[in-house]
Amino acid sequence: MNTRKNNCYIITGGPGAGKTTLLRALRKRGYKTIPEDARKIIKQQILSNGKGLPWGNKVLYAKLMLEASLESFKIGHDENAITFFDRGILDTICYMRIIKLGITSEIEQIPTTHLYNKKVFILPPWLAIYETDEERKQPWQEAFETYEKIKKTYCDYGYEVIDVPIGTVEERVHFMLKNIDPSNKIN
Repeated sequence: MNTRKNNCYIITGGPGAGKTTLLRALRKRGYKTIPEDARKIIKQQILSNGKGLPWGNKVLYAKLMLEASLESFKIGHDENAITFFDRGILDTICYMRIIKLGITSEIEQIPTTHLYNKKVFILPPWLAIYETDEERKQPWQEAFETYEKIKKTYCDYGYEVIDVPIGTVEERVHFMLKNIDPSNKIN
């Protein structure tokens, strides 16, 4: 599966930067979007009294995240239309590094065979919109540090990381679409 899918774009960044809101706006415009796996896993684990949580069994949580990231990649990879992912496989690898989980060479190789478009859109930390909730418990400083580590991880794997400026949802959507198609012939 060592083929790059140029129609598959990652939107990433630290927690609470506006990724989900941005993906909702893109979906309303008719784009295919792949939701974030982390929140889905956290909800499932909470409902089932599971232990695979970022504040519980981090190793199990990372394993669930990697499995879900690979499944999301497969779903999006099968599409030919422009597809936006709320995070990618490298976000999971980054999380594994943050929690100092030993990463096997096999896991390190996954991002070299599961390739998205070279352009990765990263949303910087934005204190004005940052909120914690039952699924997002990281304090602001940790969210900022996570952003820095995610950016470095994507750069380390050769992606062109594009900072999406802080602004209205519409301004951010326009910025991204202009970067995908400079002639702006797409929605």
